[in-house]
Amino acid sequence: MAEPSPKVIPLQPEPGEPLEQALYEVRKAIHPRAVRGWFAAWRWLLVWATQLVFYGTAWLTWNDRQAVLFDIAHRTFYIFGLVFWPQDIIYLTVLLIIAALSLFLFTAVAGRLWCGYACPQTVYTEIFLWIENKIEGDRNARIKLDREGFAPGKILKKAGKHALWFALSLWTGFTFVGYFTPIHELWGEAMSLVGLGAGAPTLAVGPWESFWILFYGFATYGNAGWMREQVCIYMCPYARFQSAMFDKDTLIIAYDPERGEPRGARARGADLRSLGVGDCVNCGICVQACPTGIDIRDGLQYQCIGCAACIDGCDQVMDRMGYARGLIRYSTAHAVERKLSRAEMFRRAFRPRVMLYTAILWSIIVAAGAALYLRVPLKVDVIRDRAVISREVAGGDVENLYQLMIINTSELPRTFDIEATGLPGIHLDGEMHVELPGVGSRVVPMRARVHVAPGSVAPGQHKIHFVVHAHDDPRVYVREKSVFIVR
Repeated sequence: MAEPSPKVIPLQPEPGEPLEQALYEVRKAIHPRAVRGWFAAWRWLLVWATQLVFYGTAWLTWNDRQAVLFDIAHRTFYIFGLVFWPQDIIYLTVLLIIAALSLFLFTAVAGRLWCGYACPQTVYTEIFLWIENKIEGDRNARIKLDREGFAPGKILKKAGKHALWFALSLWTGFTFVGYFTPIHELWGEAMSLVGLGAGAPTLAVGPWESFWILFYGFATYGNAGWMREQVCIYMCPYARFQSAMFDKDTLIIAYDPERGEPRGARARGADLRSLGVGDCVNCGICVQACPTGIDIRDGLQYQCIGCAACIDGCDQVMDRMGYARGLIRYSTAHAVERKLSRAEMFRRAFRPRVMLYTAILWSIIVAAGAALYLRVPLKVDVIRDRAVISREVAGGDVENLYQLMIINTSELPRTFDIEATGLPGIHLDGEMHVELPGVGSRVVPMRARVHVAPGSVAPGQHKIHFVVHAHDDPRVYVREKSVFIVR
């Protein structure tokens, strides 16, 4: 993959001083050209889909609560009908593994699909560019506006654009925090803060909520409004290690040099053979449409995020010139070099690495789905009292002390029965029937006793089990092991 070397800019030295060189040029503003086409439509479809999910899901309700809420203060995560506790960290681990494997699979098959269509940086940059285009005009109008001096019209346009950017960023930060603090309560606090709620304005929004709303809003405003391609080129590590997942059968955005070269301008309908030029008219629209400002005709570069804007732009030009589409297209290095047909190209996509990624990914997804389906809505932790190892009580019994942490992970109130097994004659003293509200927990002290007749139970450690099951549903039960000590 071609990676252009840093540009060296000579600086004019003072007389008698040595010549100094700068390694990097000052960033030049990139004004991407708006293009229409199949891939642009897909990008906007993903923009709408992701933002409807992000902004809308926070307001959904489920069982008289927020449908998706990560309640860190109470260490409880709600995702529609599922309730997760800190003990369920394994599911987060599995989710991260699935996300990583999916990224590897999609990248091996079709390059940077995530970056080009669904990455938040791409999505919000697309939204911010749309706002900029509506207020300041198309690419040429924006370039002209930037070159003008500070006039009232320019100040008004710039102020309006940044005001809309800032409002969208704040709303994004508010929605993000709304997944961790109940968003209806947060909205009421925000309305009280600005004086639109009941009563006089108050500083109702907590300091942490305020911090994260401003922090996430500032990050959105800075990344999508100002840094844009700099995030993809310099800050995102994915751009640097993506080449490890590419091979010559990976679908990438490719320019066909054999068809396009030599480049040259010509009139519509001109004879290419007599002019000695290829299909590329050297219009530069592929460069103008690129959000990172690269020229895809120089070959695949790590700055390419796979958004396919250059394909849509080039296809528009090909249509106007009456040429076949596909001078810039999704293809593979092997397909371009060997002139493979589309069927041959897609057959080569199902290579061993892709099949292995797919098999591993679906195995994990199926296993995780089965585990969630068979998950028992009850958790029990048994903590043995280490301060009192074992003691003899009246009647020749030996007693051990325990604490049972019982967590009802369902949203239904339930009564749980407690039993102990593992030693002959073992019985429990304590609260044998525990009532818990939905998504509730309780620590239950428990004494386990065993009558030790001569020769019946040997001294030492003996494995026992505490069985906790729902009174109304015997299928909901947990069997937790512990140790009973006889001295």
